[in-house]
Amino acid sequence: MSIFNSFGINASGMTAERYRMDVISENVANANTTRTEDGTPYRRKVVTFEQRGERVGNFSTFLGKASSAYRGQGVRVSKVLEDDWTQMNMVYDPSHPDADENGYVTGPNVNIVTEMTNLIDASRAYEANATAFNASKSIAVKGLEMAGQS
Repeated sequence: MSIFNSFGINASGMTAERYRMDVISENVANANTTRTEDGTPYRRKVVTFEQRGERVGNFSTFLGKASSAYRGQGVRVSKVLEDDWTQMNMVYDPSHPDADENGYVTGPNVNIVTEMTNLIDASRAYEANATAFNASKSIAVKGLEMAGQS
């Protein structure tokens, strides 16, 4: 693996985490949105990552390739899912225009504490990739300085 591959790996990690932070920000911004364009409450979005490059398939295929030709190439966003496994929030507010016949309003399934925790996690992962990128850059600069002295 060359030093330039490490730049690409770290840059892809920073890009993916920045996108994850954007989606988390969208979730927080819509924490009180009870009606979207399609008339339903906002659903929380979740970002999933996968390895960049060739897809390796199942575990045995991966294990076979790992010994010979496997090289990490970074990460990418594989998909953005709507969270349909978390229950929507039900709030009693009979004066709300979106209230049902019992006076309950179905609100988004966004939990601010969860979102802020995920935001901190994404921020720290971004910082870790930036630190690794800077370390790789320092190694490259030091190598160039050493080559220039010979």
